[in-house]
Amino acid sequence: MSNFFTLFFVPPSLFLLLTSYFLLLKIMFPKSFKKLIDHFASLPSIGPKHAERLVLYLFKQDKDKIADFAETLKNLKVNLSFCKKCFNISERDLCEICLDKKRDQKTVCVIEEPLDIIAIERTKKYAGLYHVLGGVIEPGKNGGSNLKFGELENRIKKENIGEVILAMNPTTEGDATALYIARLLKPLEIKITRLARGLSTGGDIEYADEITLGSAIINRK
Repeated sequence: MSNFFTLFFVPPSLFLLLTSYFLLLKIMFPKSFKKLIDHFASLPSIGPKHAERLVLYLFKQDKDKIADFAETLKNLKVNLSFCKKCFNISERDLCEICLDKKRDQKTVCVIEEPLDIIAIERTKKYAGLYHVLGGVIEPGKNGGSNLKFGELENRIKKENIGEVILAMNPTTEGDATALYIARLLKPLEIKITRLARGLSTGGDIEYADEITLGSAIINRK
């Protein structure tokens, strides 16, 4: 561990503090308890202290509730998969949105991640379909080879889509991805729009309020 912290130039005082924390954690909690803390701490936005509180909360619950939680977690990758059409999270081959024939079948909103669907649906200003890319183009990390660009292009051709809404987050990577899609789809001669710039630069659609996001959808251009 010493080599690790030295490699990343961690100040000696911080190194001692972290070392003390991990040693104290090892002494204070049983191995199974600590292992669960480590699992929670590895999740996004969950630090060690938050993880401890979560594990303690679970420990205080009755056995039936814990058993149900564990069973649900165990079946996460069994009962859920990606929709074969739009790549939203689904319990079947097609998600509920793709199966809903009442929605506008000629408009597709292209988003980065499934959680963006929840944010847009809350606005009640959009009634079309979605296409989840699975991320954005990140210069120096990936050229988009792992994203669903080819599937989007094939889908537009097959389903005779009339409008594609590019709903990437207003970030450098989001803008680069939107520009790439616009160029990719230009030969298809369809209407391509982007959300209006009511969203703050560098923001995240997932956390935008309903009014701002709804206005951005209505005023897209």
